[in-house]
Amino acid sequence: MTNSAETPYDLVVFGATSFVGQILTRYLLDTYGVGKSVNWAIAGRSEAKLNTLKCELGKEAAELAAILADAGDESSLQSMCGQTRVIISTVGPYALYGEPLVQACVRAGTDYCDLTGEVQWIRKMVDRYEDEAKASGARIVHCCGFDSIPSDMGVWFLQNKSEELFGAPCQDVRMRVKVAKGEFSGGTVASMMNIAKEAAADPELRKELANPFSICPPDHRSETRQPSLKGAEYDKTFGVWLAPFVMGAINTRIVHRSNALQNTRYGKEFTYDEAMMTGRGVKGRLAAYGIIGALGAFFTASAIKPTRWLVEKFVPQPGEGPSPEAQKAGFYDLRFVGHTVDGKTIITKVTGDRDPGYGSTGKMLGEAGMCLAFDVPADKAGGFWTPSSLLDGKLMERLTGKAGLTFDVLETR
Repeated sequence: MTNSAETPYDLVVFGATSFVGQILTRYLLDTYGVGKSVNWAIAGRSEAKLNTLKCELGKEAAELAAILADAGDESSLQSMCGQTRVIISTVGPYALYGEPLVQACVRAGTDYCDLTGEVQWIRKMVDRYEDEAKASGARIVHCCGFDSIPSDMGVWFLQNKSEELFGAPCQDVRMRVKVAKGEFSGGTVASMMNIAKEAAADPELRKELANPFSICPPDHRSETRQPSLKGAEYDKTFGVWLAPFVMGAINTRIVHRSNALQNTRYGKEFTYDEAMMTGRGVKGRLAAYGIIGALGAFFTASAIKPTRWLVEKFVPQPGEGPSPEAQKAGFYDLRFVGHTVDGKTIITKVTGDRDPGYGSTGKMLGEAGMCLAFDVPADKAGGFWTPSSLLDGKLMERLTGKAGLTFDVLETR
């Protein structure tokens, strides 16, 4: 990893002028200031936009350093990597723009985190750069936003409590989204549309996207069939109807990779899935079918060129998002149910105090970067990690102490 004595900055926010980048930058400024406990900088391809951002952030941001770097310019990325120990990237869709920076970080030994949810791209990065990252010492941590920190750290928390209370981890865990108030980010929608487009043209990619162990090491597999909700289903634990959760496609993969990277701490036959609660009775069942229909229509239309333009016309675009007031009004409440091999049960809760796709994601991403910069032991191996497998309890402290998340045990039996 990059030696701190040789670099002027602890971390750099790349893509600071993007919508989420601005939220992240504001969060870091409000929480850590400039040139106090943390030496950090902003980066992007437009000097004018970076200067405008500094003006909008206020007087204190005048001291904030700005670095010019372009996702398509290898030399500028190398220069940026040489100036910092950690880079936080908000420049997506990552499948289109993300590889050059990952490559530059890996070769420089610079730690990196982002908020991608593009499982097919993560697999490519692991395949292409894992050995080199291990050699250089670069720690790469994808999925440090709403996908997938609440899921990944939520399971990590539940398993810690299960081991503490029952003496063993839970072999089966289910996450249920009780409520999530907020909008999808334009970047997330663009990434989902790109995945649909790629999958429509590539049968091998469709096969990979259906594999729950897609981003796990090749030797990590299970003989137990993984649950995967495709239609409406009744949940007896909570007495509600369920619909598929669109983020489950990436969150489940990250949780399984975390299990693998922790030497199958959750068990070799560990099972995990995610779904949305849609309500009770007939109303809840109809709501589940409505969500299923909407998701099907979105992915079908996104995959076909003649209808893709229509989808693009009505969904949020990258760089667009809700007002600060709307972000503060958002929140989410996730429930986790775990069962041990001998039948014991634990139910836990994870909440966030901002809308998931913007306000909360900005804070989680910022604390993941801070954790990489200050909390990970210097001798921790390079490679492609997950939030819980690398950042574990230190990230938990940051999430609950600064980022507005809570983790609680609701019931054991």
